[in-house]
Amino acid sequence: MAENVVKGPASYFPSIEKKYGRPVGEWLEVVRSSPLDKHMELVSWLKAEHGLGHGHANALVAHVRAEKGRR
Repeated sequence: MAENVVKGPASYFPSIEKKYGRPVGEWLEVVRSSPLDKHMELVSWLKAEHGLGHGHANALVAHVRAEKGRR
């Protein structure tokens, strides 16, 4: 049984790297450096400006917002 199963937004990270060809660290920095603040604004921006799918964009935004203690 796998004890170190990654859960939550980070579970999307391997597929994000594979699909978009950039390390997750770069994507997280893209989100952190955005002037936008609201969750869905950021998700929509990642989808429109960077071509991410909804689930991948949502996972990145959720992870960054959790770092800041936000939901």
